[in-house]
Amino acid sequence: MLELLRIHDLALIEDIEMEFSSGMNVLTGETGAGKSFILKALNFLTGDRLDTDMVRPGKEKAVVEALFVLDGEETVLRRELLAESGRSRLFLNDRLCSQELVREMRARLVLHTSQHGQQKLLQPSFQAAILDDFLARPDLLEVKERLSRRLADCAARIEALDQARLALEDKRDVLEYQRQEIEKIAPKAGEEEELEARRAAFRNQAGIAENAAKARGALQGDEDGPGLYRQLTSLEKAVDALAGMLDEFSDAPEMLAGLRISLQELEGRLRGAERGADQAPDIEAIESRLYALAQLKRKLKRPLESIVALHREITENLDFLDDCALNRKGLEQEERELGDALAALLAELNPARRKAAELLGEALQEELKGLGFSEHLRVIFKFNPQVLYAGREDCTELRARLFWQPNPGQPPQPLDRIASGGELSRFLLAVVSLISKNTSERPTLIFDEVDSGVGGLTLNRVAESLQKLAASRQMLLITHWPQLASRAGRHFVVEKEVLDGKTYTRCTRLAPEGIPAELSRMSGTVKE
Repeated sequence: MLELLRIHDLALIEDIEMEFSSGMNVLTGETGAGKSFILKALNFLTGDRLDTDMVRPGKEKAVVEALFVLDGEETVLRRELLAESGRSRLFLNDRLCSQELVREMRARLVLHTSQHGQQKLLQPSFQAAILDDFLARPDLLEVKERLSRRLADCAARIEALDQARLALEDKRDVLEYQRQEIEKIAPKAGEEEELEARRAAFRNQAGIAENAAKARGALQGDEDGPGLYRQLTSLEKAVDALAGMLDEFSDAPEMLAGLRISLQELEGRLRGAERGADQAPDIEAIESRLYALAQLKRKLKRPLESIVALHREITENLDFLDDCALNRKGLEQEERELGDALAALLAELNPARRKAAELLGEALQEELKGLGFSEHLRVIFKFNPQVLYAGREDCTELRARLFWQPNPGQPPQPLDRIASGGELSRFLLAVVSLISKNTSERPTLIFDEVDSGVGGLTLNRVAESLQKLAASRQMLLITHWPQLASRAGRHFVVEKEVLDGKTYTRCTRLAPEGIPAELSRMSGTVKE
């Protein structure tokens, strides 16, 4: 139930607040006064988009707030439309929330019917959806959609498999040739760089050996003179003597001991360099391997790293081709099983739709007769078979289309061919009445000029039907007819006024003593 609605800085509305009652709440006013803005505000609050030009000129944002009571608990929705960016923010109980969440809640909040709803009623897809709302087993629809999606996905995978197989079959000879050429050489990632490094190292080996020997000679000495070791020994003796004489040289022996250790480590590394220089690599093998790799790169016109990756890709593609037949058999088996499941499901769904069509047709007839239609009126659903999955005739779904026979002696015709505007208004009212009875949800019913095209005695029948429906459901009704407005439990008047060059839309709840004057205005009996 919608208890309170507040709209701030939206279009011509500066600030209005409306407190609704249970039962019928009616909005009246001259055409163009701004009643549509109130409905747009409600639709915006429950998920629809609004353009930034709907923000009142000169204002930063438009705000719509509403208080709903759902299952005995208060729920507050607020949505803001920012003029500068055009973006909106939604709040549920003062916490930011997503539009998706509010759209999911919409069925519990409001059920909106309008002249747009009349046009939807003419669409076969909407007629089929109405029937499905009255199925005894609505879970069958969910299963059908799930199976249909899985079948479509399976078919897409089969098609993708076939396309990939055909594309690769044309290249199989090339792929096998490339794999054979690569496997002759069997390159490894990073191999070329490693070989080039070894070749470069070989070219430096003579210089390495020579310089390592010179360095060791400098450490050990030769016939030309003593080496660093002998000189270091003499230095150590002299420093030891000084340390015994002067305190400031007490740490010098330790420093020289560290130097000796470093020189010994250096000598070990020099020996290793000499030994490495003596172990010359097989330079011919290196050159031969590099040549083979270069030939492979020229042949395949790509760098070595790419060739290694190409080999993996070729292997995967050829393995895929070898496994294609088996994979396709698996997909075909899955397709058959899903098709069998869908066929079994439709064997339940199609009779369920026929049964629902019979019951709904009878219920609509009774509702429409109460709205002034002929006692001879007939409403029926006809079904068109539609194959859901190509090649599976047992996967045929019955799609409903609404036909009616308003007068005896005429064949049933589609609703869109013979229904007038007034008849569609009443038809929509009948459908909404049945939907509201058929669902456990208790949304606020919003009727926007559902009385369009209706007049005379028929209008009284519509008013009675609305009043009967409002006895159990909250209703917000926009009308230009006093016959309907007079039955409301709460009456609001929407007016437009200009102050200081600015236009404002006002909404006022009428006190009981003010209602007769508004009804007189609506009936055209008020004298200017």
